Amino acid sequence: MFDARHLRVLRAVAATGSFSAAARELGLTQPAVSQQMKALEQTAATPLLVRAGRELRLTEAGEALTRHAGGILAGLAAAEDEVAALAGLRAGRVRLVSFPSGSSTIVPGALAAMRAAHPGTRISLVDAEPPRSVEMLREGECEIALAFHYPPAGETVPERGADAAEAGAGAAGDPGDGWDGLVVRPLLADRLLCLAPEGHPAAAAGRVELAELAAEPVIAGCPRCRRHLVELCEGAGFAPRIDFATDDYPAVVGLVRAGLGVAVLPGLAVRAVPPRGVVTVPLTPEARREVVALTLPDLARVPAVAAMLDRLAAAAKDAQDT
Repeated sequence: MFDARHLRVLRAVAATGSFSAAARELGLTQPAVSQQMKALEQTAATPLLVRAGRELRLTEAGEALTRHAGGILAGLAAAEDEVAALAGLRAGRVRLVSFPSGSSTIVPGALAAMRAAHPGTRISLVDAEPPRSVEMLREGECEIALAFHYPPAGETVPERGADAAEAGAGAAGDPGDGWDGLVVRPLLADRLLCLAPEGHPAAAAGRVELAELAAEPVIAGCPRCRRHLVELCEGAGFAPRIDFATDDYPAVVGLVRAGLGVAVLPGLAVRAVPPRGVVTVPLTPEARREVVALTLPDLARVPAVAAMLDRLAAAAKDAQDT
């Protein structure tokens, strides 16, 4: 039978391309990595790595085992968490991955509520944008991933938010999001807002028609938000003039404040970085993105994970109501 420690080493060697780099990533010595790989090859009864010059290359067997290693390790993590949870959530672990604007708006309240209710549960958080966060979930690097989905051009996200999550509703998600086979917990429908410099005509109008952006230099956000903005504009009959693009939201606000253009940002991003010196107005026609929490079916049955999903749904409702 394969040892989980050896599988973790194999994944690290496959990802880094060398024993030394894998050792640094895992906090081991290079001889320890080499010994564990030898033990794994003995268990597999076939070579898993071949040396090509200074590089290590996976054999066909090595590639097959690496493909399965993520699922095996995720299953073991689920088993460990479920057994620990039998003690009544006095133990356990929830590793959460979230995109930055979710980390600063939805996640803090959810983590505080979870820690207050179950102080013995270990909780951690790292930032990652989808689709990387979804990959981390599938590879066993977290139990819950916060992600978002922009509907195809011409479609809208229903304003259901956390109420639908409480009712147990699912989210369709675009096939390109890679959510197939995952448990999808809808959290909120995040409305897109326009940021403009003070004194801009939008401040007096109280809103901005999407078509009006055709005459404006635009400052775009993260790559997925940028792609959706381009699709929205193309649907309105024009290509936006994007002079600046950055996924640093304070930088977006600074560029708008300096009069270098307008920006279209999700509401969570605006809440994460309260804009000073700029006006925030609704975009017409209204556009939203769907924010969800994702987990694996096996993990959804783990009490600590289920409790964390409930806290995220409650925190998302609070964020949407403010």
